[in-house]
Amino acid sequence: MIPQKLDEGNDTYGLLAYLYGPGRRDEHTNPHMIAAWDPYIDDPARSPDMTISDLALLLDAPVFAMRGKKPKLHVYHVAVRNDEKDRILSDEEWAEIAREMMHASGIAEHDDDEACRWVAVRHADDHIHLVATKVREDGRQPNLRGDIFKMQAAARLFEEQLGLRRLKNGDKTAARWRKPGELEKAERRGLSEAPRVTLQRTVREAAAAATSDADFFERLAASGLRVKQRIAPADGNLTGYSVALPGDRNPEQTPIWFSGTRLAPDLSLPRIRERWMHPVPAPRAAPAEMWRIAEEKVREAAGRLGAEGLHHGAGEVAALGDLIVVAAIVSPRLVRDQIRQAAGEFERASRAPGDRALEGQARALYRESAQVLSQSAAAVGHNNAAAALGFLLALVQAVEAARRWHEAQEHRVHAQASGRAGRLLREAVEVTAGASAAREYRPRPKRSATRPAAGQRAAAAPGDRPMAGVVQEAVPKHARVILADPAWPTLRNVLVELERAGEDPVDVLATVAARRELSSAESVAEVLSWRLVGWRNQRGATADAPAGTRPSSTAGGGTGRSTAPTRKAAPAPRRRPPGDEPRKGPRRTR
Repeated sequence: MIPQKLDEGNDTYGLLAYLYGPGRRDEHTNPHMIAAWDPYIDDPARSPDMTISDLALLLDAPVFAMRGKKPKLHVYHVAVRNDEKDRILSDEEWAEIAREMMHASGIAEHDDDEACRWVAVRHADDHIHLVATKVREDGRQPNLRGDIFKMQAAARLFEEQLGLRRLKNGDKTAARWRKPGELEKAERRGLSEAPRVTLQRTVREAAAAATSDADFFERLAASGLRVKQRIAPADGNLTGYSVALPGDRNPEQTPIWFSGTRLAPDLSLPRIRERWMHPVPAPRAAPAEMWRIAEEKVREAAGRLGAEGLHHGAGEVAALGDLIVVAAIVSPRLVRDQIRQAAGEFERASRAPGDRALEGQARALYRESAQVLSQSAAAVGHNNAAAALGFLLALVQAVEAARRWHEAQEHRVHAQASGRAGRLLREAVEVTAGASAAREYRPRPKRSATRPAAGQRAAAAPGDRPMAGVVQEAVPKHARVILADPAWPTLRNVLVELERAGEDPVDVLATVAARRELSSAESVAEVLSWRLVGWRNQRGATADAPAGTRPSSTAGGGTGRSTAPTRKAAPAPRRRPPGDEPRKGPRRTR
């Protein structure tokens, strides 16, 4: 829950008309009042005896009656918004939140009959608007010192009380809040995400891989963004930058620029320059070797994370965040989406509160790993899942070390972000393991179909066989746990799809189960589902490849025999049956 103080003004009626209206893009649904300074005030949306003008006059009455100098901007406006993943609160719950926020801000403390007048309007599921006038009934002005911090403290209590996503006050590490107008504009343009999100991800990818100012701006330009540098007029030094998405313009048809600070707290130019303040070696490596080199460095860094002190740990998790971003760029296409999502989840964890030390050993190792992956440009698109498996396992170990470090520092939100990133990386590991098993698979010879004897049941059609029996035959050691797992329905559906595609579900499930141990898995059914997804995607990619690019039978796990292409024989002459000779027509007379 985030209380956000919006711009103050002097037009009470104009603000209420907007809140009760359809919105700029018809985004307001069912606008209505949920609470007010007086519980008996009628709602203009539901009562014919009250209009928006009447409500504005009632709110402004203490301002008009005030003696002496009136405040220049007397309209107080706060929006309280929940996370999009939170449950939808009722009007009664929002009303309680509104009263507590007005008490915490100093607008209307509890049991104060001379407090300011205010109303709470709701026109969406996830947020409300609080509108007040900054003159009390007794003619004095309210004490609003520290109002937003007090409202944030109240929001933390409601998050715990109502079971909402829990945030943390004042560490300045949260991502910038996306405005509703940005999402609506993206929908109108047919974009999958707001321009701010696209810009943030592109700038972060360039910063994670860059080694200097020039390299950073070259990468931005190569990505297709519009870039504007800010030069100090006094000495000509570069002091900042802004980026814009091509085609993203305001009503005046000028580009909408975002500075690095507006994108994320760690994307300002001074914070970006921290990445190459202490240069690290960047050797080039072959695609097959770069994963091994990076894996060794990441495993060593994971064991040292936070060992040199609090400030060093903060710098080391920041470098780990950059490494995951680079890994998402050069990873096999099979798991690129999972690693990119993991990089997004770990973004908050990479911004630890407080100061950062930039010379830690683990930080240097993470930076070296990122440079190895980034400089090996030939690896982009190199879909060698087997070579990347060891690196992904090391990355899971590093993220788990970061989670434990955040928990030790009582960074609860950052530890949760690390946990979500680790889960996505574990999924990538298991998908990669399944794909590797598919590449090395040697299918067993299929049994010839026999007609069932009298009294025997015919074999089930593909997809109709009970999958519980498949599990008991393929992995008898884990069958009982799998069948009781909440993820069992998902695994069953994947097995049905494999059988309908012509695969032997018993053979395939036994193969992926033997690929890696299962005893440490929190959900064995979920892990097997991930491996089977990797198997299915790898087999589908092999089947869809052109004939000249498919792996040989040896690489695919076949018999290893190479068969020469056979020519299509010419059709043998067809013998006519007796009596089918062509009839002769009558002779022509001369």
